[in-house]
Amino acid sequence: MSDINNMKIHGLQKMTLLDFPGQVACTVFLGGCEFRCPYCHNTELLDPNAPELMKGEELFSFLKKRQGLLDGVAITGGEPLLRSELPELLKAIRELGYKTKLDTNGNHPDELKAVVEAGLVDYVAMDIKNSPERYGETVGIPNLDITKVKRSVEYLINDSNSIEYEFRTTTLKQFHDEESFKKIAEWIKGAKKYYIQNFVDRETVPFAGLEPHDEENLQKFLNIVTPYVGVAELRGV
Repeated sequence: MSDINNMKIHGLQKMTLLDFPGQVACTVFLGGCEFRCPYCHNTELLDPNAPELMKGEELFSFLKKRQGLLDGVAITGGEPLLRSELPELLKAIRELGYKTKLDTNGNHPDELKAVVEAGLVDYVAMDIKNSPERYGETVGIPNLDITKVKRSVEYLINDSNSIEYEFRTTTLKQFHDEESFKKIAEWIKGAKKYYIQNFVDRETVPFAGLEPHDEENLQKFLNIVTPYVGVAELRGV
């Protein structure tokens, strides 16, 4: 417990009705990410050594006070699976009676499988950044080997029957077109849930001039993917 009491917590949203489907939750932000997506909203969380908002001890004090008021805790980043303390953190949160949701970029299939099969998460949300052909471009790492990302997709679709999960894509004119979604649809065929969400510009986004799609294009993308998955929806539109 001492390790997670001293764990760096880089952000806390004290209540959300959006981040954890079906649950009244809080969202915990952990620093550190190996991707460099040009449209990232959380660039201040890329560095795991960035100044923390609080230590784990303060987070647990907050969670104890919210027992009975909150249903769940969403863990996001950054990329939470980079943090070696994550399994212990999830276990301690669950021991307080909370359900847990994990956001991930999918680049850590072994760590993902470990926390799922240990029964430490109830819901996983994994980003599908783009079609395999444009993945490296979209995450800011040209020529990225996405073998690990593909393993995470395969695991969630075929082997993680005990948990709820979703895939999701944030769309931008500069990176996504109809061909992108044809390739994404083929890749995630058989997935339970898939959400398309539009890019929203913020001051923390590292590159200026990035543009969202209009609603007409978003609907076209949705129509392409819908036949391939259990549930497909536009989110936040």
